[in-house]
Amino acid sequence: MTEEKKNTNAWQVALQQLDEIAKRINLEPWIHKKLRRPKRELTVSIPIKMDDGSVEVFTGYRVQHNITLGPAKGGIRYSPDVTLDEIRALAMLMTWKCAVAGIPYGGAKGGVICDPEKLSLGELERLTRRYTSEIIIMIGPEKDIPAPDINTNSQIMAWIMDTYSINKGYSVPGVVTGKPVVIGGSEGRQEATGRGVTFITLNTLKYLNQGIEDRKVVIQGFGKVGSVTAKLLHLEGAKIIGIGEIYGAIYNPKGLNPLEVDKYRRETGSILGYKDSEDITNKELLELNCDILIPAATEGQITEKNAPNIKARVLIEAANGPTTPSADKILESKGIFVVPDILTNAGGVIVSYFEWVQGIQGYFWSEREVNLKLRDIMDRAFHHVLELSLKEKVSMRTAALMLAVSRVAEATKIRGLYP
Repeated sequence: MTEEKKNTNAWQVALQQLDEIAKRINLEPWIHKKLRRPKRELTVSIPIKMDDGSVEVFTGYRVQHNITLGPAKGGIRYSPDVTLDEIRALAMLMTWKCAVAGIPYGGAKGGVICDPEKLSLGELERLTRRYTSEIIIMIGPEKDIPAPDINTNSQIMAWIMDTYSINKGYSVPGVVTGKPVVIGGSEGRQEATGRGVTFITLNTLKYLNQGIEDRKVVIQGFGKVGSVTAKLLHLEGAKIIGIGEIYGAIYNPKGLNPLEVDKYRRETGSILGYKDSEDITNKELLELNCDILIPAATEGQITEKNAPNIKARVLIEAANGPTTPSADKILESKGIFVVPDILTNAGGVIVSYFEWVQGIQGYFWSEREVNLKLRDIMDRAFHHVLELSLKEKVSMRTAALMLAVSRVAEATKIRGLYP
């Protein structure tokens, strides 16, 4: 974790964004107060037996920010850096993300404080099943539907589904999304977030009257999102000149082949040392001279300290909350076109919605159908945000938040205040 990220409270950033938007759209005070607080928060202890026979107790969270538009939706992350404030912030971002995309979900997020790299497969399964048992009072296909996030995957979703189903006494595939296709997952789900980032990048370049061919692209993060984005943009003709991961980054001004980089990483465990590339730091990676910068790692990566050194012309936020508000102002003053996270990385939750719908119907679509429907929703969301941005003469982030908060506020007002 960087020093900048340590000093950045994600929840305070999220509240600051909401407060600024509330003023801008003249949000009714009672709705503003309601949206500033998560609807539900659960902190749980997760005692599990380790492989050596000892018992360790982990801490987990599940936060539901808002469920006005539908069931809560949001991923679960496993990381030693997880905090309650981070989970609160990410749950709020999920509320806005679902609203911008126009899908009938509210926002939630979950997390467990652990280092999954230090856990065996058996320990990881026991941790997941116990965590599921502890939060089972909150989740369900009509209440709250978890999904994968940092350091979680389809196997972990399968364990969650199985644990929930065992407690119910029958199979409930709709309790999670991002699970394997063989037990009710959706084709195209694994690549959905990265594919959505690609659609947004292409839409952005089209608006700016630019083509993708030979555009110099830098991608920070080479996980589920960054690796897919890199491969798809490479296939579109972009020149991927820099790729970062947790251990560092690689750079080649003539371009990298992300498919080969991924193959090398699977063989060695890291991208560092890849042939025909120079090893650099993630700090250097973010400050490379490029056309498009795509932070696809974690939040708080671009701050007021490094924002003045960002040389990209376009910044596409594939990670959640990678840019702090102070950095945002600097980027705007530099004329950098920023496409915000709640729009850019909505592909994952959109295809999660498709998976949920398919599970409820018991009728499954082809990958081509999934990808076409995803493109339609991403294109529509981009143009709705762009139109509002141009109309109100505000940044894309402000426009996206205005659109999202307005939609949730309208639904809140219509539903009323109980009792």
